[in-house]
Amino acid sequence: MKKKLLIVESPAKIKTISKFLGDDFRIMSTVGHIKDLPKKELGVSINGTIDIKYVAMENKDKVIADICKAASVSDQIFLAPDPDREGEIIAWHAEQEILKVVKDKNKIKRITFNEITKPAILEAVENPFDVDMKKVAAQQARRVLDRWVGYEVSPVLWKKIAKGLSAGRVQSVALKMICDRETTIREFKPEEYWSIAGQFEHQAGSITAMLSEINKKKIDIKSKEQSDKILKDIDKVDFSISEIKDKDRTRNPFAPFMTSTLQQAAFNSLGYTVKKTMTIAQKLYEGMPLQDENTPVALITYMRTDSKRISDTALTQTRSYIGKHFDKNYLPSKANLYAKDSKKTQDAHEAIRPIDVEITPSIAKMYLPKDAAKLYELIWRRFVACQMTPALYAQRQVVINGDKFTFKATGSTLLFDGFLKVYKPEESTASENPAEGSEDGEQKSTELPKNIKAQDSLDLAKIDPKQHFTQPPAKYTEGSLVKEMEKEGIGRPSTYATILSTIESRKYVTLDAKKKFTPTELGFTVTNMLTENLPKIMNIKFTALMEQDLDLVAKGEMERDTLLREFYDVFKVDLEKFAGKDGKGKDKKALQTEVLCPDCKKHHLSIRFGKTGEFLGCMGYPECKFTCNFERTEDGKIQCVETKEPEVLEEKCPQCGKNLREMRGRFGMFIACSGYPECKYIKKNYAKFKCPLDEGEVVEKKWRGGKMWGCANYPKCKFAIFGDIEETPCPQCKKFKFLVKKVNAKGEVTLMCYDKTCGYKIKKD
Repeated sequence: MKKKLLIVESPAKIKTISKFLGDDFRIMSTVGHIKDLPKKELGVSINGTIDIKYVAMENKDKVIADICKAASVSDQIFLAPDPDREGEIIAWHAEQEILKVVKDKNKIKRITFNEITKPAILEAVENPFDVDMKKVAAQQARRVLDRWVGYEVSPVLWKKIAKGLSAGRVQSVALKMICDRETTIREFKPEEYWSIAGQFEHQAGSITAMLSEINKKKIDIKSKEQSDKILKDIDKVDFSISEIKDKDRTRNPFAPFMTSTLQQAAFNSLGYTVKKTMTIAQKLYEGMPLQDENTPVALITYMRTDSKRISDTALTQTRSYIGKHFDKNYLPSKANLYAKDSKKTQDAHEAIRPIDVEITPSIAKMYLPKDAAKLYELIWRRFVACQMTPALYAQRQVVINGDKFTFKATGSTLLFDGFLKVYKPEESTASENPAEGSEDGEQKSTELPKNIKAQDSLDLAKIDPKQHFTQPPAKYTEGSLVKEMEKEGIGRPSTYATILSTIESRKYVTLDAKKKFTPTELGFTVTNMLTENLPKIMNIKFTALMEQDLDLVAKGEMERDTLLREFYDVFKVDLEKFAGKDGKGKDKKALQTEVLCPDCKKHHLSIRFGKTGEFLGCMGYPECKFTCNFERTEDGKIQCVETKEPEVLEEKCPQCGKNLREMRGRFGMFIACSGYPECKYIKKNYAKFKCPLDEGEVVEKKWRGGKMWGCANYPKCKFAIFGDIEETPCPQCKKFKFLVKKVNAKGEVTLMCYDKTCGYKIKKD
């Protein structure tokens, strides 16, 4: 009989871990959280203390019963959920349940490991400890804070705006950041400015330089008239080289990934959403099969971390790998170490790294699904590169003078690629190293002539003035929003995927073809209402301070209830004002616009929110019933657009014989019977091919999250494609009569075969 019980969080780990432990171990899984606050009540009461009510989560009674039954006949019980605060609360909940059947608490111990390898597992089992109640308290504090905001604010939004809305302590602040950015963009007033480039000829070659100073003052050319006058004066001047500055510049390798930087790099380089990145990373951590399909191998360390720490074992292995596979110049004399940010680093985990650098990307590609192989390669390359030498550039700046005019040209030549041999980051991720880029904003040329010297005369062959306009800040993408949230200390990287999914699913934002966020009118209305009525929880600095306080609770430097009481004392006052003393609040919010009602010409139109989306309605309702759809112009002004009447089609309803008509619904356009409500027929869009699993019809479905295609025989058949398709047979394997259509962060469309083993992929123009 197995006398030892090890309890993990995810069932996917069981197979990976089981091969490291003896036959006397039984491994079971909690399958995530087993207990939480109740769904239909607040679950938090403030008496002398703050009491939290936990109940078994839906469908977890059997899981709990099975774990307790196994624990009752075990000599030792090891609680091994993930090594973070969420994992700690799962371990504590499991312990509380097990103590109902196991009276000796000393039999129950907590273990953690950052990687699923035999040495790490055996070391963890040899060094067990008690559940960390300080981490438990920190998780409880976060959960209670989120419950107070979500449970008590959301119903007020239902009454004041529309049903189904939600507020969140971090979610609402993230939405506010998107709305504030959009407001800045709409209010932005472009300013004209001009640049002047000169092409100078020397017998050694051409030099293109930018005008940088006039009378030793930085240029500030605001109009064509100014530019023309400068051009006229430049035409009379002789030029020569006044100074040449040569220096070597190093570019240091990037630190290994932590959660937030992995999410940003995967978005920028691979077009992966934050959710997709974390889902794949979880699988790489838990284990995926390589040579042996029945034996999963853990490929990376724990992926929820804000640490840059690297274990001595990993450093030794990686430096050995670099020494064997690269010239000696690529290996620094000692290991590169990366300082932690003590204010933001939450736990003493390692950075995200490959467990075994000998499993190279080329090996991973042979066995892993394509998406997983790409993410593994990104992690592998970033980590190996972090232990290599810097790249070395020869940088030359040429200063050209003529009378009062100063032109500058900067050129850079790569002398030694160093870490760039392994990891070449996308241009969009280069901002992680803020020192990169040209000096003083000058234009950088790739090459400058070598055989030139100070005092050499130059001929001005061409002068090129260009008009420019200042640009507003860019809209947020998932990658840039994660970066900003991390910079501001908002939320934790492990929560970003959920936050972004929520604000999208609630229709607070939309994503354009380039995956950029635009807040909807609903998003703006919710944000403005919460900012006006609950200023504290919508304040970015206050939210960041709450994160720091949660860290103090986890360290035992602040009491859980002290943090919660300080928050609730302020929150309760604001909430009561927001909801109204009777708790009902006022009538639903009508966001008044400057547009006068074209029908009654007495009242303004207001933005309202219905089942089919946003619309304008007269504030004189019910006397005036005018409504219309609307759009915003680029400068943010609202204007009515003609409301399209349902188009009656010649096609007849197959159920009642009446004409069909095209309608607009919650998820876009659809075709339904004109005899509604007597006839409720809705036309479905069927694919021309049959389901490849059971030959059933394949039908298009629209939902809050977007579009999908699935078998009409669901739930018996689970065939589904989330996203869009093109009904073109795969030209490579010819197995399927359609291709899956994917759009990346840059808006580029790729068509690929549904069968991952086929691997067919092509970019669409």
